[in-house]
Amino acid sequence: MTAFTFFGCALTAYGTPLALFLLTISSDPVKIIILILSAFFWLLSLLLSAILWTAVVPLKEELAFGLVFSVLFQEVFRFLIYLLLDRADTYLKKLTETEETQIFANKHILAYVVGLGFGLMSGAFSLVNVLAASLGPGTLGFNGEPHNFFIVSAIMTLCMVLLHTSWGVIFFSSLDTGTYWQTGFVVVSHMFVSCLSLLNSYQSGSLYAATIIPSYLVLLVSITLAVKVAGGSLGGFKAGGGGGNLEVQAEQ
Repeated sequence: MTAFTFFGCALTAYGTPLALFLLTISSDPVKIIILILSAFFWLLSLLLSAILWTAVVPLKEELAFGLVFSVLFQEVFRFLIYLLLDRADTYLKKLTETEETQIFANKHILAYVVGLGFGLMSGAFSLVNVLAASLGPGTLGFNGEPHNFFIVSAIMTLCMVLLHTSWGVIFFSSLDTGTYWQTGFVVVSHMFVSCLSLLNSYQSGSLYAATIIPSYLVLLVSITLAVKVAGGSLGGFKAGGGGGNLEVQAEQ
């Protein structure tokens, strides 16, 4: 039974991100490099969060303290990787001019890859210990723990991976166009969804809905905004017969 739990939760959390990687990134070595670079930047933000958490001894037991600064560090490093790629844009275009890649011709593709890199690394660290625990020994619920802890953790991990992907597109576009309210939306929504996760520390099954529902509403808004700033067209959706084809304009 523990094996079923492990694979069920793993596929719930990582199935969609893995499909995105295989379908949109795996065939392009340049995209893979950018994905790894963005994942490394997320790791740097985690490192700084860990250093701060270790240094401030009186607040080590306060989850909210570490969480707030972790979110802030992640957004700072999202901005830093934007600056790095923006400054190196001309050089990277020349470096990859012989490669069959559109990543530097369309900045929204670049933002999507960076966002997915952030999301994949965040998702890996969010769930890896939970998945390890799901293999046993023992079963949840004997001592009053919510029996759906594992699947809820997987659902929230999926949400955060997709949110980071959407936030990457919105964040980069807002800086390119000077639409700074969108930058604020990314930071505030990231902080909001992360703070909602504090409710899960009470290990009450009745509070899980209060975390999941608002988080997925934020995800819906974020995806809609990301598609809009990337040039998503309702006409393209209609042209596809409602089958989900969304026309995205490439901005040279």
